Amino acid sequence: MWCSFFPLLLLLLLLLVSLFPVPGVSTFSHHANTDNSQPTAMAPSEAETLFKIMESMSSDQTWRVSYPNPCKPDSSWPGIECKPGLSDNFLHVSRLDFGSSLNPTCKKTATFPTLIFTLPCLQSVFFFNCFTHTKTSLSFPKLFNSSLQQLSLRSNPALSGPIPPQISSLKSLEILTLSQNHFSGPIPVEIFSLNSLVHIDLSYNMFTGTIPTQLGNLKNLVGLDLSYNSLTGSIPQTIGELEMLQKLDLSSNSLVGKIPDSIEKLKLLAFMALSNNRLGGDFPKGLSKLQSLQYFIMDDNPMFTTLPVELGMLVKLQELRLANSGYSGIIPPSLSLLMNLTTLSLQNNRLTGEIPMSFGSFSHIYHLNLSRNLLDGVVPFNASFLKRLGRNLDLSGNPGLCLSSAEAYSVKIGVGICSKNISLSQPLNNKSQAPPALAISYSFFLFGVLGVFSLQLCIK
Repeated sequence: MWCSFFPLLLLLLLLLVSLFPVPGVSTFSHHANTDNSQPTAMAPSEAETLFKIMESMSSDQTWRVSYPNPCKPDSSWPGIECKPGLSDNFLHVSRLDFGSSLNPTCKKTATFPTLIFTLPCLQSVFFFNCFTHTKTSLSFPKLFNSSLQQLSLRSNPALSGPIPPQISSLKSLEILTLSQNHFSGPIPVEIFSLNSLVHIDLSYNMFTGTIPTQLGNLKNLVGLDLSYNSLTGSIPQTIGELEMLQKLDLSSNSLVGKIPDSIEKLKLLAFMALSNNRLGGDFPKGLSKLQSLQYFIMDDNPMFTTLPVELGMLVKLQELRLANSGYSGIIPPSLSLLMNLTTLSLQNNRLTGEIPMSFGSFSHIYHLNLSRNLLDGVVPFNASFLKRLGRNLDLSGNPGLCLSSAEAYSVKIGVGICSKNISLSQPLNNKSQAPPALAISYSFFLFGVLGVFSLQLCIK
């Protein structure tokens, strides 16, 4: 009987040996003598460069003693990221971060470390609130081959001077953030040879001169912020060549002239801020083609023209700010089509006529300022609308405006109660329609306006 079980027992024994090898007994393995270990150390020359950078920037640690192997897994120093090399068995620095929370702080004597551009695999550098006491400037080594993709220098009041033309050597750069420093001089045209750039932020500096026409070379640019500088001249027509652009902020400069007609090509533009410049004249004829626009901020410009009907075609608008710019004429009834509006600011202009009746149907608006104009007639907002906006509604400084006594209960919007000899229109509810005669005339007005606008487009 035992003989009949012997083959089965032998097979079971062989199976156990294969799963649990007996010491001294060799077994076959497909992975024998294979070393899949990752590198744990830096090349000595790169480590020495990194120590020099850290010793010049931060006194938080005695870096050579506290972190003799800066990239070692589970014990690397704060503010650093490393990655293995593709062609060697070393770890390389890929990111350095100074000044922000949980990262090394910068000592008062810190100056900009040019050596960072010699780190062979560095992709991202961040200096936040680092250069605050000792005057320093952005500089580059004479010979370097940088793989840098992101350079961010923010809130460094002692970082001053021009941007060197050698910045053109950063061929892989995608994000350039130099905001809230003390850079000065013209914006170097060499920046616009960096074809990989996706985002440029040079805001809150002291740049002078004009916006280079070479701007149009950056076909991949998504964000451009040149706000809060001292730039002069006009907005270049070449801005229309940035067809990937989603954010444009040129506010708080000294730009003159009209908004270029080429801006109609920016079909993806969602945010446009041109406030506090010296822009004037009519709006671009193709303004209505900016169908992705959600924020149009253009306060404080000497425009001295009428508000275009085409604004009502920008149906995705959430904020429209056109205050303090000398606009005259009526408020276009077409603005009533902007049902996504949350903010409408038209204060301190020369607008006349009545507030469009259908403004009371804005269901998302929470900030409406029509103050200091020449508007007249009865305020067309019911009690519910007035209560919802509260202090975020300002109609003051329009002597011709008045409020129906039925809606004037303790609402302070800077408007008096209508006198008895004024014929009051029935206040609108949020879901109600205008009285038949008004509704018909308003519909024909909008139909005519849109018809004329469509005809102009067809003729073009």
